[in-house]
Amino acid sequence: MWHANRVSAETGQQASDRIWTIPNALSVLRLAGVPVFLWLLLGPEEDGWALALLVASALTDWLDGKLARWLNQTSKFGVLLDPAADRLYIFATLLAFVLRDILPLWVALMLVGRELVVGLCLPLLRRAGYAPPEVTYVGKAATFCLMYAFPLLLLVQTDTTAAEVFRPIAYAFTVWGAVLHLWSGLLYVLQTISALRQRSDAPASSAEDSRSDS
Repeated sequence: MWHANRVSAETGQQASDRIWTIPNALSVLRLAGVPVFLWLLLGPEEDGWALALLVASALTDWLDGKLARWLNQTSKFGVLLDPAADRLYIFATLLAFVLRDILPLWVALMLVGRELVVGLCLPLLRRAGYAPPEVTYVGKAATFCLMYAFPLLLLVQTDTTAAEVFRPIAYAFTVWGAVLHLWSGLLYVLQTISALRQRSDAPASSAEDSRSDS
């Protein structure tokens, strides 16, 4: 897990140095949709179009992973780009939902706080000579739940029968996504601590071996 030459945890394929691949193009396209998504929600408040864009983003998120496996196009750039696109969509959605009172501020702060803590781990790992750990299945599950929760939260803003039916489902996905998001963050922190401990123990072990040899 802690090495420079990444192997995808999902595919088992060696990650290449290629940048221009079909999966990466989909991730870039998903990133380009973020400002449009924010404008739709906060400008004209075209929730229908914003919902369609969010669903399209979720579909491309699923598709780029599949294509990376099918076409053997797993890349180091894609390993970083895909979760970055996911996080940016989550941040944009949280911002818009808080400004429109769709989501409580404390929920957004909790999710953003998790990202800040995880972000603080990255320079520590880099300084110790480690690459960032692979995205875990818990983290993927958290993103999956939130990507379902956000469209449903938009859907239930209307005064329709469908809104009443989907409201508890939307809240359930929100809770599950938030809990899994925090859990994956905790796992990330624990992995970082474990890696740093291994790093600090290595010189001590080498010194003991040298003394025993002499």
